[in-house]
Amino acid sequence: MEIAVISGKGGTGKSVVSSAFASMFPNTMLVDCDVDAANLHLLFNPEIEHEEVFIGAESAVIDYDKCTNCGLCAEYCRFDAISFVDEIITINEVFCDGCRLCTRICPEVAIKMVENDKSRLYSGNYRYGKMVYGILGPGEENSGRLVNLVRDKAKNIAEKEGINTIIIDGPPGIGCPVVSTVTGVDHVVIVAEPTMSGIHDLERTLELTKGFNLKTWVIINKFDINTNMANKIVDYCKTLNIELLAKIPFDADIVKAMVNCKTIPEYLKDSDIHIDLLNALNKLKNHAK
Repeated sequence: MEIAVISGKGGTGKSVVSSAFASMFPNTMLVDCDVDAANLHLLFNPEIEHEEVFIGAESAVIDYDKCTNCGLCAEYCRFDAISFVDEIITINEVFCDGCRLCTRICPEVAIKMVENDKSRLYSGNYRYGKMVYGILGPGEENSGRLVNLVRDKAKNIAEKEGINTIIIDGPPGIGCPVVSTVTGVDHVVIVAEPTMSGIHDLERTLELTKGFNLKTWVIINKFDINTNMANKIVDYCKTLNIELLAKIPFDADIVKAMVNCKTIPEYLKDSDIHIDLLNALNKLKNHAK
């Protein structure tokens, strides 16, 4: 069974939920698909068994032995990646889109493409089972493709190790990485905040999961900071026949748990929040395909 935890924006608490789910049962596969801002490895400090270089794109590099500083490449670069710095033509690798135009128009053939190799895929052991995550290098692309590789790696390890439950911590939003995260999973859990923007984010995220015909559940985090908005979310979910999985109150101890690299079941064992999330996970397991 694969459970993907996502949100319409960052900071809603999806990593709090996914880490709690992962620590409630032994022998669980935990997957961090938020490759642009992976953080679960900071919480669990996994023992890395395998590291793989991910090549997502290429960047242009100047051979200064050939370059005459004519500036033609800077004139034609649509991404403002090439400019004069101290009267020397320079390429900003973060801005470079890898389009190769500069390599084609350079009269001295002084520009070549090199692979971006700062992104990584990791797999190993954490205290409740196996873990796989990816980290996209600064300015590097193809996060959706890296998410696919992370999920494939996790599935292969889970099959080999006989792991039946895969918990996926997804990226925020509704873009390509999220699509790669939720495609084909058994359950999607959307973590929402009781605010106007939180309702809007929930609406567009539900549109995404509906388009993929995915079984979707909703958790309202910090519901008690705005009970009126929380009730609006409850009513909205009812109109769409979306089941509310849990309502988590605001609790400063959750922040303390994260600071101490502990999950809710570890730091707040037998608390109401722990019990609510345990019931939520059991409900997901009982509705497995």
